[in-house]
Amino acid sequence: MAKTITFNELRKIKDRLPSGSMKKIAEKLDLHEETVRNYFGGTNFELGQCVGVHFEQGPGGGIVTFDDTTILDLAESMLNK
Repeated sequence: MAKTITFNELRKIKDRLPSGSMKKIAEKLDLHEETVRNYFGGTNFELGQCVGVHFEQGPGGGIVTFDDTTILDLAESMLNK
C-alpha cells in the first residue's frame, strides 16, 4: 500500500538518523548507499537508483509517495531504538 508524506517530513526523518545510517540501511538491504540517499531526496543517479519513491513539487517541499516503504520503515525503526 502506498504511503504519502511531505518532503519536509522525509527530510526531518533523514536528519534525525544517527551518523552512518545510510550505510547500515544499504548493507542490510543489499543496495548501493547512494540509492538509499536518493530515497531521502538525493539526486546521484550515476551511482544510485530511485526505488519505490516518487517526488512531486508543492507546498511544504512537495509530497513524496512511497510504493515501497522498506527503507523508510528501517529508518523509522532506527529512530525508535
